Amino acid sequence: MIRIHIRRRVSEDNQQSLMKLIHQMRSAIVGNPGYVSGETLKRTDQPGEILVVSKWQSHFYWKQWHASREREALQADIDGLLGEQTQYEIYEYE
Repeated sequence: MIRIHIRRRVSEDNQQSLMKLIHQMRSAIVGNPGYVSGETLKRTDQPGEILVVSKWQSHFYWKQWHASREREALQADIDGLLGEQTQYEIYEYE
């Protein structure tokens, strides 16, 4: 089992638009093989920082989703809105 931490920084003006895109991404991801769960968190001590935690059965399934055209299209919209690339951190359970 792995967890993906997806960090994004967004201006206050674009926060609502980002959340809409994140919800679209979540809707697209549900039902994909290997997807377990996800949650979206707003950082309290750093306004504008959003963390999405996504849980997958294995790295194999995450890589399949990560390479999908649907995810890439939504991610391009997100990165365009933010003006920077999203940061990914992959963690494995011990």
